[in-house]
Amino acid sequence: MGAFVCMLRCRDGSYYVGIATGEDLAPRIAQHQAGAFPGYTFARRPVTLVWSEHFPQITDAIATERKIKGWSRAKKEALIRHDWDSIATLSKRRAGKPKEKL
Repeated sequence: MGAFVCMLRCRDGSYYVGIATGEDLAPRIAQHQAGAFPGYTFARRPVTLVWSEHFPQITDAIATERKIKGWSRAKKEALIRHDWDSIATLSKRRAGKPKEKL
């Protein structure tokens, strides 16, 4: 079974990243809009879908969700714009040094 990773822009301007299983994202968005989940989006409605991608394997969707949740706001906004050059630039370490090998 596949899954979507989606990013919602909340009323307060923050971003929520989550997963919706199945082949149709609309019911999950409607649940967020209706306040069906007492979590992050509940007090930040209405929400707007700003980005999503479908993954055939749920494990790939989970890995992608975790990765994006750790991104900066600037990097999330670059993803929304499909600005791959900015994503690459924002992915570099701030000091410009390569990661040390373990």
